[in-house]
Amino acid sequence: MYALILSGGRGERLRPLTDTMPKPMVPVAGKPILWYQVTALKKVGVTHVLFLCGYKWEVIRNYFGDGSSFGVHVDYSVEDSPLGRGGALKQGLTLVSPGESTVLALNGDILTAQDLAPMLQQHHETGATATDLLVPYPSAYGVVETGAGNRVTAFVEKGELPLWINGGIYVLQTSIAPELPDMGDHETSTFPKLAREGRLYAFKSRAFWRPVDSQKDLREAEEALAGQVGG
Repeated sequence: MYALILSGGRGERLRPLTDTMPKPMVPVAGKPILWYQVTALKKVGVTHVLFLCGYKWEVIRNYFGDGSSFGVHVDYSVEDSPLGRGGALKQGLTLVSPGESTVLALNGDILTAQDLAPMLQQHHETGATATDLLVPYPSAYGVVETGAGNRVTAFVEKGELPLWINGGIYVLQTSIAPELPDMGDHETSTFPKLAREGRLYAFKSRAFWRPVDSQKDLREAEEALAGQVGG
């Protein structure tokens, strides 16, 4: 099985770390974000990893090489100019073996403890063209719970709202390629079309999930990891 990892992020809010590396190579507890992703992907049978990259992509190549040291085969789809996430996926799919019908795709700045095997199983059972991992929408503020007579019953620090957001991990049929934009974001073009046609499904997860977008995210991810992700 192939996995395509969107790895071209500049990570402006993580500077100065990202002055010399792309965002997905920023170390969390001593290992790059991409290391955790590759480790998790191997557990669900991924044998080929395609890094979709551009900015400072040589840093990824210097770390992973051909993938043999990590137990996978690695290739690189390098953008001459930014294509957007949808365009990067479309270009990357041209490197997938013609015999493959299903691939995993993920943003390269995501850490999660979610086992992807159930997501793959659901994708096949539903016959979806694409399945999108959804995670709870976290409140940016502490939540106050009240009971009868407006008595305050609890304070919940940054609880979750009754909404779901895109978790940046997908299972895709390779047949989706012609429907992806040559340049732009699949989430604002391809996915709304698939949703209208009933071909996009959701996989809801409450497992540990964290995007690393800022220095604060990085600190919180290191505190939360505690052996939850990777091996």
